[in-house]
Amino acid sequence: MNIRFLAIAQGELDDAYSWYEHQSTGLGLELLDEIDRAVHRISQYPLSCSELAFTIRRVLINRFPYGLVYGIDGDTIVVIAVAHLHRQPHYWIERLDT
Repeated sequence: MNIRFLAIAQGELDDAYSWYEHQSTGLGLELLDEIDRAVHRISQYPLSCSELAFTIRRVLINRFPYGLVYGIDGDTIVVIAVAHLHRQPHYWIERLDT
């Protein structure tokens, strides 16, 4: 399956990477490694993760308080949000209209 991040989701990932890298050199790269593992997991088993709403699913990121919120459009997984799990839940719901 193909993977596509919405621009706003890519921005969230970039911000998270920068924050962790600022906290400790290399920690941002560890986050990206865990994101990569999660992307690989959902590309292999796209329906295996918890359904949140409207056929939208979330895969949790190991070691970090994030989840990838995604939907499936044909043969493409569309990442809607790189959501911090300790912040406002479902803030990404408005993105479903785009």
